[in-house]
Amino acid sequence: MKMEQEIFYAMALTRLTNFNFQQALALYKAVGSAQLLYEHRHDIGDIVKDASPRLTEALKDWSDAMKRAETECRFMEEHRIRALTLTDDDYPQRLKECPDAPIILYYTGNADLNQKRIVSIVGTRRMTTYGQDLIRRFIVDLRMLCPEVLIVSGLAYGVDICAHRQALANGYPTVAVLAHGLDQIYPYRHRDTAAEMLNHGGLVTEFMTQTSADKPNFVRRNRIVAGMADATVLVESAVKGGGLITCEIAQSYDRVVFAFPGNVGQAYSEGCNNLIRDNGAALISNAQDFVKAMGWPTMQDMPLFSQSSDAAVITQIPNLTPEEQQVVSLLQQTNDLQLNIITVKSGIPIGRLTALLFELEMKGVVKPLAGGTYHLLL
Repeated sequence: MKMEQEIFYAMALTRLTNFNFQQALALYKAVGSAQLLYEHRHDIGDIVKDASPRLTEALKDWSDAMKRAETECRFMEEHRIRALTLTDDDYPQRLKECPDAPIILYYTGNADLNQKRIVSIVGTRRMTTYGQDLIRRFIVDLRMLCPEVLIVSGLAYGVDICAHRQALANGYPTVAVLAHGLDQIYPYRHRDTAAEMLNHGGLVTEFMTQTSADKPNFVRRNRIVAGMADATVLVESAVKGGGLITCEIAQSYDRVVFAFPGNVGQAYSEGCNNLIRDNGAALISNAQDFVKAMGWPTMQDMPLFSQSSDAAVITQIPNLTPEEQQVVSLLQQTNDLQLNIITVKSGIPIGRLTALLFELEMKGVVKPLAGGTYHLLL
């Protein structure tokens, strides 16, 4: 009951401070809890010495804010939404370290917000085919190198939604940070992806319901995108944009920032190129560069075979069909096999085998070499 009361008062506090997160956090830290702020609402000036007369007066009357919190609590109960305060173990601990962390988050989904490895992927809403290919290859390769990663972005058009969808396609959990309450999805066209994320990730926001997706809210939510993650990856960006703002915030949190370079003169490569030029981001061209820079152990660091008393047991690679795994197992035993040898050893007709090898290439598992030979990348 004590924790429930703290959540209730934290919700009310955000209303009292008109969503001024820095002011709310300063008050919260000065007193130690939102409930204590309420209990000392008439003598807050004695506890928070630098509280302005206007703030002191505003904190005396909690009635409207508490009514709004009651309404929110009913919505949360009906829709199985969790409220995470700074004292909650499930609150994103990386975000908690940030000087402007929200005192409360509203969350729905099943992802671990304190996953061992978390990556934010950001960039332009006007993503090109080049950017789409970068994201697909990055996530495919990252999935093979590091199976346990949480992908975070903002559900917006372009880079955001592409990152979410590629994460889902490759078996990664993915979380969207919203710029509005959980009573809506913006953009509406992304509602199906958002629904899928509830079972393979989640949706998180600092905003109550009935909060519009106004432009300032997108800038504010960027600090959560940056603060939740170990690293932020910028895919494509114009000279100005929300992705660059997120990268700047990540830098201020002493988080690692990476950027993919693009062609000189291309509108949506200029932001990335400038950031790299100004030492605001480390240049990467693939997932291998990223993982190496982060110092993360990979599947390649582990033996592909473990010896049993009878014979070598071949490691299974996740998210492969039985036929794809059959081909991979052959290449694990003897790498760099020609197409005709694979079809003989596997018994898979050559037409079907060609399609399987193409799928494996798209997943970043194999690479075609000269002479119809295929090389296993793992």
